[in-house]
Parts: sequence; C-alpha cells; structure tokens
Amino acid sequence: MGSPERVAITGLGLVSAVGRGLDATEAALRTGRSGLGRLTLFASPRQGQHPVAQVAGVGPGPRNLALGRMALADALEHAGLVHAPERIGLVVGTCGGGMPETETALGARLASADHDATVWTRHACVHTTFALAREFGLAGPATTISNACSSGAQALAVGAELLATGMADAVVAGGVDALTRLTLNGFASLLAMDPEGARPFDARRAGMSLGEGAAFCVLERAEEARARGARSFALLAGFANTCDAHHPTAPDPEGRGATQAMRGALERAGIDAARVDYINAHGTGTQGNDLAEGNAIARFFAAQGSAPPPTSSVKGLFGHTLGAAGAIEAVTCALALSRGFLPGTARLSDVDPACGLEPLRESREATPQVALSNSFGFGGNNTALVFERAEPLA
Repeated sequence: MGSPERVAITGLGLVSAVGRGLDATEAALRTGRSGLGRLTLFASPRQGQHPVAQVAGVGPGPRNLALGRMALADALEHAGLVHAPERIGLVVGTCGGGMPETETALGARLASADHDATVWTRHACVHTTFALAREFGLAGPATTISNACSSGAQALAVGAELLATGMADAVVAGGVDALTRLTLNGFASLLAMDPEGARPFDARRAGMSLGEGAAFCVLERAEEARARGARSFALLAGFANTCDAHHPTAPDPEGRGATQAMRGALERAGIDAARVDYINAHGTGTQGNDLAEGNAIARFFAAQGSAPPPTSSVKGLFGHTLGAAGAIEAVTCALALSRGFLPGTARLSDVDPACGLEPLRESREATPQVALSNSFGFGGNNTALVFERAEPLA
C-alpha cells in the first residue's frame, strides 16, 4: 500500500456533559466518569425520566450556536492559525440546528403568547454554520453536513477534501447538536432509549442515551503545518463514506456498509488492518446497532487475518450527541494517540457474546499508532475515519 498525503489536526476543541476542554475530556475518558444525568433543560412529562448527557454552563443565545462557539474558540486557540481568513473554511455537522429555540417559540405561538418571531430565521441547520463563520471571521468555504449521526465524522472528511482540492489552506471541521424535545420524544417513540442509561455492547442494553455537545478539529496539510512549526495532535490519514440503503432507521444486520466503510478508509490511508491499535466503535447501546457493528468488526478483521484490536464505545460518557458524535469521537481518538491511552467502555458490565467482540471495559495506558473511528446514522449512512499518531506523546 502507498502512503497518501496526510492531514494534520493542529487544533482541538470540545464541550460535552463531562466538561469543556481537552483535560476535562481526557480525565473522563481515563476514569470512565459518565456525563449522564437528569434532564433539566426543558420539561418532558412523558420522556423526561430518561438519563441524558446535558451540558452545564452554556452561554446565552441559540443553544447550538453557543455550544459551537465554545468548541470552535478552543480549537482555533490551539492551532494558532496564520492563514488568511479567506483561505480558512468551516464544515459543520449538525442535525437539530435551531430546533431548541423553535420548539420554545412554537409553544408560545400555540398558546397565543408573545414570542420573538425572528427565531424562525435561525431554525435551519445552515444558520449555525454561517453564524459561526461570521463571528470568527472564517471567510473561506463554509458548508453544512446534515446526514444523521454520521454528520460530524463526514464533516472531517469534507474538510480534508477541501484541503486536497486547494479550496482552502485550513479547515475547521466538526459538529454540534443540542438536546431537543423532538429528538428525545422521537427516539423514545422508537423504543430506542435505555431507561437506565446507555450500556454499549452490554448483554442487558436497552437503547441509547441522548447527549449534546460540540467538537471541532483544525485541519491543515501536514507538510504546511510542519513548515510553520505547528504542533499536530494527530493525522487524519483516511476516510470513507458508504450507504446501506437497507432501512430508514435500522442498520443492515450483516454490517456490509460498515465493513465497506472501514475497508475503504484503511485503503485510502494505505494502512493494513493489522496496524490498527484501537477502534472507537459507534456503539450506541441499541440492540441492532451493537450487534451489527460488533460482528462487522469481527468479520472484517478475521478476513484480514487478524483479531479485532482493542475496541470501545464512549457513548456511555457523552451520550449520543447525534450530529456532533463523530466529531467528539475524532477528538477522543486524537487524545488517545497524542496522550497515550485507550478509552474504556463506560457502563459496560456483562458483554453480550452475540456482538462478537470483547470491548475494553476500562481505559488503559498504551502507545497507539493508528486509530479507526466508526460513525453510523439513520438511512444506513456510514463513515469511517483513520487517524495516525503525529508526534511523540504530549
């Protein structure tokens, strides 16, 4: 296999229910401290008993924008960008957009109460992207990915392609999603929520737990990052997107699209499967997803002549943050590679043998060189990202 041009990740920003910033995130990943707790953001008489991963201390204004602002600011501060603003792009993965404020305004409208009518202009997912671009002066290409729960990971892939085509010299790519009544009630109506909280790959798992948050990565061409003396947290080495077209919500039980995404990402990176040291699984805690993904991983690596590498899901910590999930897990992989550890699977007690894996229960010290991250969404949308260590441990 060859060695395609790498993309350097020179900035990281993350805010979630476990805290803001890299140190807080690393501490939670190492200790397994979960961010799941009681919903207080809004009233939900029918579904409010479900644990959620809610972010504390979010600033004023539209919640998606406020979450995105915190993560993006931290990513830019790390990167110390020197590129011209018109050459810095922004790619945002999101599903909810301005839904939190729309829901509140709609309630007021139905009650014939006064409300801010301009809220409707901030409803679309693209509003968050363009508002962030204006606020931070990012005048390069700006685009929004809204492709279910693979959106945040796909944002990084699109950002890498913007660099490869020369449309930008740096791209801030990631995702953001806030908790909403629509998503909480919607997933609950599908019987996809675990009343005890998400337990990925557990024999008693009964569904997912919703979360909210934002994460962004600053992407630059690796040789240019080195030339300006920038520190790289990790390299984005490969990526692939596939679609099952199997069912509107359920994954292909054979995991064929997931397998194709993993294979395609590794081939693009020029990396053999045997070199993968860690897999961040999508691992939502639902029966169908964990079963399909676990067996897809096991079969894929068996076909390559190797056992699956250490694998874990971090959704027991962060909840399932929908459009932000793939970006949060990209930051997780970058931290694992740059700071020398493997995250565990929080809230996992008894592994379901039908999933075909023996996931990591607790974090452990390690020196991983290659990490693979899976993100799967409704409609059978699959994205796999491959990361490499860039520098000695921080």
